[in-house]
Amino acid sequence: MTTDTMTRTAIERRPFASLAHANHGWLDARNHFAFSSYHDPARMGWGAIRVWNDDTIAANSGFPAHPHRDMEIITYVRSGAISHEDSLGNKGRTEAGDVQVMSAGSGVRHAEFNREAEPTTLFQIWIEPRERGGEPGWGAKPFPRGDRSGRWVTLASGFAEDTDALPIRADARVLGATLKAGESLTHEVGAGRHAYLVPATGAITIDGERFDARDGAALSGGGSVTITALDDAEIVLVDAD
Repeated sequence: MTTDTMTRTAIERRPFASLAHANHGWLDARNHFAFSSYHDPARMGWGAIRVWNDDTIAANSGFPAHPHRDMEIITYVRSGAISHEDSLGNKGRTEAGDVQVMSAGSGVRHAEFNREAEPTTLFQIWIEPRERGGEPGWGAKPFPRGDRSGRWVTLASGFAEDTDALPIRADARVLGATLKAGESLTHEVGAGRHAYLVPATGAITIDGERFDARDGAALSGGGSVTITALDDAEIVLVDAD
């Protein structure tokens, strides 16, 4: 872990190779935090961020119907597409670069399938809600990668001012950006907040420390960090309490 004495932002690198790995054939999963049979007391979550799974789902396979409650579940599709169905009657297909969110609330059952002819890759992120219970909900929205060139775009948010983002019931934002090699942007980590960043593609540096594609970066402490692309890069960041 490194700490910038000017910004006081702590940066912890979690290399992709260090993530828990489970290959079920139809599902090849890497877990940034403790999940299912993987238990690690040092990686139980990051603030309100409870799960960040890096999944590859084989063609014509997926997760059959199963229940959730009291969790905000965000799916960021990196390649391919995912088809959603739930007990509320919602159905939808979310393509690469786009996002779907599900507020599990008081309880919902859902299924997620890759009905494509090739594997689908995605990040599935769980954030603890600000309050338990409530009516479940689901939504999806396209976020063209080109619209994120050189800047952050808010993909999902629990803050009313983020009117173009998908709504979630947590004091959190999910941000996305694309950078050309050599481009930089910054992110301010508020005091007491927790941010987690993963480059979906490309290598980057954060305050000079290198992170390769699909490495995790746990940020905390309050202050600004500078992200610079070493290669063309696609970045996803969650900022939560």
